[in-house]
Amino acid sequence: MRNIIIKGARQNNLKNLDLKIPRNKIVVFTGVSGSGKSSLVFETINAEAQRQLYDTFSTFARSRMPKYEQADYDLIENLSPAILIEQKRFSGNSRSTVGTVTEIYTYLRLLFSRIGSEFIGGSNHFSFNSPEGMCEHCSGTGFATKIEVDALIDWNKTINNGGILFSDFKVGSIFWKQIVMSNLFDCDKPFKNFSEKEIHDFLYAKSIRHDFGDEEGFLKGNYEGLYRKINRLYLNKDIASLSKKKQDVIKNYIHQGTCDQCNGTRLNSKALSVTIHQKNIFELCEMQLNQLSHFISQIKNEMVATVLEQIQLRLQYLINIGVGYLNLSRETSTLSGGEAQRVKLAKQLGSSLTEMIYILDEPSVGLHPRDVHLVNELFKELKAGGNTVLIVEHDPDVIKIADHIIDIGPHAGVKGGKIMYQGDFKGLQRADTLTGKFLHTPIPKKEPIRNSNEYFTIEKATSNNLKNITVKIPKELFVCITGVAGSGKSSLIHQEFLKKNAKAIVIDQSPVGQSERSNSATYTGVFDLIRKVFAKQNKVSSALFSFNSKGACPKCNGLGYITIDMAFLDAVKSKCEECNGKRYNHEVLTYKYQGKNIHEVLELTIQQAYEFFAIKEIQLKLKLLIDVGLGYLKLGQPLSTLSGGECQRVKLASELHKEGNIYIMDEPTTGLHMSDIQKIIELMNQLVDNGNSLIVIEHNLDVINNADWIIDIGPEGGIAGGELVFEGTPDKIVLSKTSYTGRYLKEYKNAFK
Repeated sequence: MRNIIIKGARQNNLKNLDLKIPRNKIVVFTGVSGSGKSSLVFETINAEAQRQLYDTFSTFARSRMPKYEQADYDLIENLSPAILIEQKRFSGNSRSTVGTVTEIYTYLRLLFSRIGSEFIGGSNHFSFNSPEGMCEHCSGTGFATKIEVDALIDWNKTINNGGILFSDFKVGSIFWKQIVMSNLFDCDKPFKNFSEKEIHDFLYAKSIRHDFGDEEGFLKGNYEGLYRKINRLYLNKDIASLSKKKQDVIKNYIHQGTCDQCNGTRLNSKALSVTIHQKNIFELCEMQLNQLSHFISQIKNEMVATVLEQIQLRLQYLINIGVGYLNLSRETSTLSGGEAQRVKLAKQLGSSLTEMIYILDEPSVGLHPRDVHLVNELFKELKAGGNTVLIVEHDPDVIKIADHIIDIGPHAGVKGGKIMYQGDFKGLQRADTLTGKFLHTPIPKKEPIRNSNEYFTIEKATSNNLKNITVKIPKELFVCITGVAGSGKSSLIHQEFLKKNAKAIVIDQSPVGQSERSNSATYTGVFDLIRKVFAKQNKVSSALFSFNSKGACPKCNGLGYITIDMAFLDAVKSKCEECNGKRYNHEVLTYKYQGKNIHEVLELTIQQAYEFFAIKEIQLKLKLLIDVGLGYLKLGQPLSTLSGGECQRVKLASELHKEGNIYIMDEPTTGLHMSDIQKIIELMNQLVDNGNSLIVIEHNLDVINNADWIIDIGPEGGIAGGELVFEGTPDKIVLSKTSYTGRYLKEYKNAFK
């Protein structure tokens, strides 16, 4: 069983592929964005491995698992269970931390319960998620939510003319009537004229017995203060359990701060009183992982030798993969996609499983060139454990370590989906493919570099790990912020710089739309133009050609699918039988422009739509999407299905025409093939040539080499970072003896000489 055999793979744009993938090897899949890598690796191999495994479970177990439709292929042989390690952020709440998700905190709790300075109970007594260990005041969250009284009341108004600002107590509401009918307060007196006792009773009264009623009669009742009532109804429960609308309302009236009782430690005083070597468990969780590893190594106790060994083993995996600057208290929801992926990968190394298929999506994302070799070593370790490692990747340093490379192309979308090359790295360098070409030809550097005598100044920056640094960022230049992961780049720009320059346009990888009804055509405004063209051609209203308006299929309301509630099973989406998934009603689909109806136009790729519409205004907007490397996307593809890198490029396309602005881009090369990086660099230069100031946080050496000015932060991550290592041009940083970026940029330049 030496190969995974696939025959007739046709998922999405795959062209009926037949291929053999060697098992127990590191196999890297390359090719331009949209070429078909994901269709093969994620939607065919991973989906089938998961589906076939889940089919062996009971109906009850399957009802609790993700649903995988059968991929489009003729034959797949020699699959093993697959473990997919994606770039997606953890979707945890505040109770999920690096410590809990890696299980290191579990072992620390065990350690304290066995050899702590005093015995207070089992390991649960050190858990902030357990009643025995959590702070009673904040229930183990570390923060307290308080109501802002000044946000509740307009002191210049009366109860009768809308002095209570909380929407559920507005004039005429049931809660407002209860206050008025209590007859406890003068409802025509401004709040500013209330006595101290009246204010106290109105806001904080626990229970005041009173008569209430109207002309129909009186009853006895209890009045509860406004502050207390809002606290009981909304804040004494998990706010996340309330409707999104109600959450948005409540946020206007509350303030979240550190819990006064536990000072953010999450634990009760009993748990915090127990120490090992004069440190309590919270203090250990606040240490950087590499510091914690050193601390644990100082503990010598045969009774807990196995526990200490497990803590050290897991810590070392995290340190080896380049996230030693994190601490165990860090909430998983705050990790970047790249950090989350590396934490997940480190966790897998503690597994005893063998003959598995590990599937990774661009594991180099977010890593400085210095640290890429760290993840490479982990892939080798997974392979040595008898596993198959499949990696979708663009970074040449990861591609180099592959035992086998499969290059898919030649281009994106309908022009992709073919196997262009299979073999080793040396062979790929000689191959006549886009990947091969860019592996032996550097992206040309723009000459000459620009100069500026005007600066944005950040003085004495101290956010997170920044060491009181003063930085001058030149205006109207292409400025690159560099440094290893965790060095302080994001703290410098997203916190310190944005604090003083709030109007800067931030183009990052956050979602551009979570709705199935939003796509790149609607986001960029090109769909409005297309609907007008259809309306003019057919002499009808343009609203007919919107699946969010008059043109929507009446059965699915323009979604294209029907959601079926399966009671205790997960809801199932099925294609709408009325419109066959086309989203429009029958009348709309009879109207055509140049032989195509509106649904058929939305099924075109952006590149095809550009060629289809010979209308300058439409072509200009589509050209912007093509220029940022998104020509392979379907015009109607929901934004909720795009990757972080694709979201960033959609935002970039909508901003390119502007002038005189400050632009901030955060790792814009994420998910991009080397050929597309060249296009992005050209667009960055276009932004600056238009009179904009551009600040780019980036690890990619091609981008760094093309900058006008580099600001290098470091030298390391976490507490060993936060210093200004270098500021100057790309030609000067290669001479720096203290900059990791300079060292690797020098190697990059020498490799192409």
